[in-house]
Amino acid sequence: MSSTRQMSLGAFLMAGGHHIAAWRHPSVNPNPLQFADYRRAAQVAEAAKFDAVFLADSVAASSHIIASRLARSVNFEPLTLLAALSSVTERIGLISTVTTSYNEPFHVARKFASLDHLSAGRSGWNLVTSDDAAEAFNFGREAHIPHAERYARAREFEQVVRGLWDSWADDAFVHDQASGQFYDPAKLQVLNHTGEHFRVKGPLNVARSPQGRPVLIQAGSSETGRELAAQTAEVVFTAQTSLAKAQAFYTDVKGRLAKFGRAEHELKIMPGAFVVVGASEAQAREKFEEFQELVEPRVGVALLGRMLGNFDLSAYPLDGPLPDLPLTDNGQRSRQQLLTELAGDENLTLAQLGRRIAGGRGHHMLIGTATQIADELQSWFEGRAADGFNILVPHLPLGLEDFAQQVVPELQRRGLFRTEYEGSTLREHLGLPYPRNPYFT
Repeated sequence: MSSTRQMSLGAFLMAGGHHIAAWRHPSVNPNPLQFADYRRAAQVAEAAKFDAVFLADSVAASSHIIASRLARSVNFEPLTLLAALSSVTERIGLISTVTTSYNEPFHVARKFASLDHLSAGRSGWNLVTSDDAAEAFNFGREAHIPHAERYARAREFEQVVRGLWDSWADDAFVHDQASGQFYDPAKLQVLNHTGEHFRVKGPLNVARSPQGRPVLIQAGSSETGRELAAQTAEVVFTAQTSLAKAQAFYTDVKGRLAKFGRAEHELKIMPGAFVVVGASEAQAREKFEEFQELVEPRVGVALLGRMLGNFDLSAYPLDGPLPDLPLTDNGQRSRQQLLTELAGDENLTLAQLGRRIAGGRGHHMLIGTATQIADELQSWFEGRAADGFNILVPHLPLGLEDFAQQVVPELQRRGLFRTEYEGSTLREHLGLPYPRNPYFT
């Protein structure tokens, strides 16, 4: 069954791959600070006509004893990396996570606007509130910002950044060498923002970007996160474990748009999908098990505690159940709920749950042939559970090459995914409208 509507695809790039034990696999470069590996992955995704590559981020390195067993202790600063990738790619979007908890709006606005100019309109900001309590200690705090305050700060942060991005009319800079006029002063708007969390005069010292504004992505799935997404986001990244849950999330978030004066097509919902491709289902599962066998139980449990909301689970027996935990005020409440439900639904021990999320971290897992994976993606896409998918692979670059060379052609054959880029900006890839500047109608 073909569809006139086409899905979006993002490639979630994580050093070595998304599986927690990827760095130990013989096909993977264990050094996460190798630009050539990211360049190859980005170019593979661009050749397959992906909408964007996506980088997560943290502004803290774990000092827990288990951290010495992980490759995630060091990583590139993502905007620096994306700026480098912009010079070795031409069309693919460049999306990065940047937290509103431990940054300032002017810095974030300037960096993404600069990236948008460097890349000719391909940048996107994944707005998050920090879920790693350790980040607080790197920014003069003795404790993490509480959940409600983080979201209040995030909402105002986004307003300031958006206002700064609109400092200049699209045609403000005339660059008239003969007359000596560089810009038209009537087409400058000084923000003069004063709020509960920020006081920012402006204007931004970067012209309005090639796509109007960088694309705004949001990744929170809690009640507060959904409301923020419906009000501000243009793309939502989310973790959903079943078609029914994904459909409920999709309907809920899309249903909130009208009260903010927004239409459904103005927000794209892209669940994460952890994918392992094989010539047969048995081969795909064999590939996956190669990574699972490399997961040390305590490493899996340490990852689990982090994902549940920064809990130390080291004192609990590996063969026991997930303990009852209080609602996190430090981490992602939506992910805590998802993983708690997963443990109960599948009756998993602590070690089993840690191993279960070692690859997908609670995202939907697809292990099979290209046809089987395309069937599942099509089911979600046509069943109003997704507008596209953020693709996670166990190892880079080979896992992404498997998806690009086997699954993408199957989606293209069904008319579900583009065969060529029709535009040049990230907004055009996603089918998002060009944002008008409210100060200059």
